[in-house]
Amino acid sequence: MPGAFTGEGNVIYRNIVVVGASAGGIPVLQHLIAGLPPMFSASIFVTLHVAAHSPNLLPGILARTAALPVNLAVDREPVIPGHVYVAPADRHLLLEDDHLRVTHAPKENRVRPAIDVLFRSAAYTFGTRVIGIVLSGMLDDGTAGAWAIKDRGGMVIVQSPREAQFASMPESVIRHVSADYILPVAEMPDLLMKLTNEPLTPARSAGPAETLRIETRIALGGNALQEGIMQLGKISPNTCPECQGVLIKMQEGLITRYRCHTGHAYTLRTLLAAINEEVEMTLWSSLRAADERILLLQEMEREARSSNDKATEQHCAELIWNTKAHFDHIRDVVLDYGMFGQDFYAKRSES
Repeated sequence: MPGAFTGEGNVIYRNIVVVGASAGGIPVLQHLIAGLPPMFSASIFVTLHVAAHSPNLLPGILARTAALPVNLAVDREPVIPGHVYVAPADRHLLLEDDHLRVTHAPKENRVRPAIDVLFRSAAYTFGTRVIGIVLSGMLDDGTAGAWAIKDRGGMVIVQSPREAQFASMPESVIRHVSADYILPVAEMPDLLMKLTNEPLTPARSAGPAETLRIETRIALGGNALQEGIMQLGKISPNTCPECQGVLIKMQEGLITRYRCHTGHAYTLRTLLAAINEEVEMTLWSSLRAADERILLLQEMEREARSSNDKATEQHCAELIWNTKAHFDHIRDVVLDYGMFGQDFYAKRSES
């Protein structure tokens, strides 16, 4: 696809636009895509966090108000300039040479499709030609991908956190990456028109980091161990919440990330969120076991009462009381939204 990505002579253009959004992202995606004119020459690739069994309604939603063609991404489909491609539910969307890749590779940041996967593959393949956009969303998917785009000479645009319905994703990028623009979505179409029409002179630069190559290969379906994941960091004392595999700790600038030897990837915040869920599930399991213990003790107490076994009846009553007293404290912890909910991230956003 030379015509899509190169200009005359040695002139190239920023004509790969990758967009990531999560909670609160559909309205702003509509606004962004609807603001682009029919002559927009760059190709646009969209990853929105959706449930695994989503009916893939986003392309139709965006197409209602878009001047550009909007399609659900299909594996190995050639990329056409001026088209919008949307990641399917439960599949990662990547770029490889002049075509799309749609894979069922391991989840990143507990989601598939993941924004970091799309951004990283674009940075790896197209370097300075890439513009990455991070919109509304919780946690921090997109931050590591934005870092990769900047590291390879691309540009990063972030939705103004004050405007975002969920500011966590934009704020994370701003904290960890030197974003080129932070602005309301309404201003992005004009900016994209300007940036994609500015010619770039190719500069000699180092190739992509080995980390970027390995992680892109994993997302394309490669075997993480065979690709060399164990070389990219030190072994962490934590294990993967998804598969219980060993986690490798990786550092990119200010960003700390983790990958297991089967390929699952986490930022610090998504790993904490996953472990929070694991702790909560363990506590609920303990409460369930405690309730079953109480039911059995009550049955024994009734039998002892029927047989006039006072000692056993009293012992069962004491055990029931002690079980309820101890596990009521655990129940209070499990029901505390601030312990396992999003209060931590909300407080960070408000500070």
